[in-house]
Amino acid sequence: MNNQPKLECNGLTVKDLVTTGIFSAIFFIFTMFGGVFFAVNPVLTFYMPMGSALLCGPIYLLLVAKVHKRWSITILGVIMGIVWFVTGMHWAFSLGYISMGIIADMTAGFGHYKCKKLNMLSYMLISLGGIFTYLIFFIDPEGWAGAMLKNGTEQSYIDAMHTASPSWLPIVMIVGTLFVAAFSAWVGGNMLRKQFEKAGITV
Repeated sequence: MNNQPKLECNGLTVKDLVTTGIFSAIFFIFTMFGGVFFAVNPVLTFYMPMGSALLCGPIYLLLVAKVHKRWSITILGVIMGIVWFVTGMHWAFSLGYISMGIIADMTAGFGHYKCKKLNMLSYMLISLGGIFTYLIFFIDPEGWAGAMLKNGTEQSYIDAMHTASPSWLPIVMIVGTLFVAAFSAWVGGNMLRKQFEKAGITV
């Protein structure tokens, strides 16, 4: 009999939950690092999702390889959403990561978290979570501005965003983020195959 203590959470053990928590923290740090240089500039802030997507592919795919169970990716999305909300981002930023985390989880789940192409697509989808707030900016600029002003964003920053936001920009953000995420996932896949599997840490 295996006496190792376990806490089952829809198939996830304590080890799985701890692994998910650790990788979620790393994922958030790399998301911040990749996007912060864009976020501080009102003209470049629209490209923040692309910057964030560039660095996190290997981290995401390693999480999937380590846990490869339902709900781990959803938990990642929920953690990201909560952290963004607590740090004062627009509510759509949180909603984006939570909803896309669920969709990404379902996508990877279709291949039982072992299909390389579906796992890559899953990462591309969760990378779109950061775009939601900018879509709201275009759909409801006044409502978005009101929410951000309450969160401490300066009016001059918002005005500069409006000046630098042509109508075609959402398409560029979506396509660009998907492209960058695909590249990051491709790099992550190669790293996973050549390094992580050799080290025996994907079991």
